[in-house]
Amino acid sequence: MSLFFKIFFLLLICSCNAESQEPLGNFCNENTNITAGSKLSANIDQLLAELVPETPSSGFVSASFGKEQDQIHGLSQCRQDVSKEDCSICIQDAAKEIRKKCPDQADSRIWYDYCFLRYSNQSFVGKVDTSFGIIYWNLENVSDPEAFNKELRSLMDEIKAEAVMAKNKGLGKGKTELSSFVTLYALVQCTGDLSDLSCAQCLAIAENNFGTFCSNSKGCRVLYSSCYVRYELYPFFFPLDTNITELNNTEMAIVYP
Repeated sequence: MSLFFKIFFLLLICSCNAESQEPLGNFCNENTNITAGSKLSANIDQLLAELVPETPSSGFVSASFGKEQDQIHGLSQCRQDVSKEDCSICIQDAAKEIRKKCPDQADSRIWYDYCFLRYSNQSFVGKVDTSFGIIYWNLENVSDPEAFNKELRSLMDEIKAEAVMAKNKGLGKGKTELSSFVTLYALVQCTGDLSDLSCAQCLAIAENNFGTFCSNSKGCRVLYSSCYVRYELYPFFFPLDTNITELNNTEMAIVYP
């Protein structure tokens, strides 16, 4: 894939509660600017009003609103390991922020640590979408790359297999002890509209970025519109390990089409 880098910046990332979360990134498709007189903007608001209250109960909702050229399709999803309360807070924030950041676009997406929200005037449900991605990686490298990458591949294979099982709703997570003092944590998740095969395909594409952007890094996350993969040397999914307290990491982020 030809990569054109759009945004390049340093961040301090903290695993905190949903109330203090900021978006990890967003995408406003400038090729879908809403024309004057279109009902799309009103239909987007109606769609969000439907998605927001329904998402916390199941963790995933897809819906459409409107007719013909004014029809809008939407999808909202929370990480399956977060509480309903945190899911609700995240999706409410996402709905507000996406309208602020993309007020005039019919194809818009926003990513948070706990949730993801998108809508489009083109049907996308059930299709793998890796056309736009966000990648974060830790600026520090591991001390033994060969051993680390072997353990990472093994853990990723394990949790990817979990994610495609129907009972897990696209989520796979796990950890493995690298030493008495170091534990590797990893999580993957597909959007709830994907088939098992499509989920596996998306996760494979996302994981492939580890070697390209996150080679030997202590942490990495790749966010697509259809799936999400992440690993860290600190706990970031629930239930959190209580014996680890250091959750701050300096990371680099890159956004590309």
